[in-house]
Amino acid sequence: MAGKLICLLEGMKPTIAMVMIQIAWGGINVLYKLAKNDGMSMKIMIAYRMIFATASMLPLAFILERKSRPRLTGRIFFLSFMLGMFGGSLTQNLYVESLVLTSATFAAAMTNLTPALTFIMAIILRMERLAIRSDGGKAKVLGTILSVGGAMIFTFYKGIGINIWPTNLHLPHHHHAMAAASKHTSAKQALGAFLGVGSGVCLAIWTIIQAKLSKLYPPYSATALASVCASIQSVAYAMCTQGPEGWAAWKLGWDIRLLTVLYTGVIGSGLMAALVAWVARVRGPLFVSAFYPLLLVIVAIAGSLILDELLHLGSILGAVFIIMGLYSVLWGKGEDDQPNALKGSKDSGLRDVTVQA
Repeated sequence: MAGKLICLLEGMKPTIAMVMIQIAWGGINVLYKLAKNDGMSMKIMIAYRMIFATASMLPLAFILERKSRPRLTGRIFFLSFMLGMFGGSLTQNLYVESLVLTSATFAAAMTNLTPALTFIMAIILRMERLAIRSDGGKAKVLGTILSVGGAMIFTFYKGIGINIWPTNLHLPHHHHAMAAASKHTSAKQALGAFLGVGSGVCLAIWTIIQAKLSKLYPPYSATALASVCASIQSVAYAMCTQGPEGWAAWKLGWDIRLLTVLYTGVIGSGLMAALVAWVARVRGPLFVSAFYPLLLVIVAIAGSLILDELLHLGSILGAVFIIMGLYSVLWGKGEDDQPNALKGSKDSGLRDVTVQA
């Protein structure tokens, strides 16, 4: 009995890890919005995020993986550079601009194209097989459709407004910024949606690259190297597009700006990115991307509580479909794991799952 319980908990580690990651990333969306409302430049925010991620991950990589880290090759560096761009500088700059032009919930919703895009890319690259005739294959396809469909309902169908949990939080600059933004939100909604879709495409590419790099390089070292690349890219972009404020815009104080770059860098792009690398190695890129729609639900709740973003009936219906789709994908992956487990391979849990038709 105790042995079965231990095996169950071991098998649930990737699932628990991905839920923790989505909760942590949900906090990033809220902090992004608050820092922007405080007047912080989004480009400088991303640059600082990558710098703090580098500062936090380099010591961990040096201490924990000094003996297990293989030699750095040209291929590993190239993958790390691409990982830093698609998971850091490019993706995050697209995402924050989408968030500013729309809302935290809307920006999160646009990234929910990621599971479908990742599924298609993984099939093309033969990291997954469609196996539509198997129960597991059907469940993965159905789950992906349900999750993306739920995200679309969440985004485009409003319905009646629901204010279940009114709060009396009075955040500095927030209400004034929201009132000013509401005057021109409709004019910039299309651009925000386009940028959000772009970030979702980049996130899917990042998930695929993460799974490939995780087979060649340990997670802390891979994250540290990618963070170094992303820092250089982000700082160069921020400096080239710097506004009239000059270097004064880079100043940090003991306020929401410092909290944002610390949390997003150390937690979001540091520890959570390393955890994603581990999950991608254990369960594959599709498993990782299946949890992205859960971020939308978390951000909607946080946005309602902290940012006064009103929930609608469509939000509730979309959340139900997202959870159903997530459960379907997880069940399908579990079914596909069983044939590999029966083969008795000792390292089958550390490879991407190959589904047999």
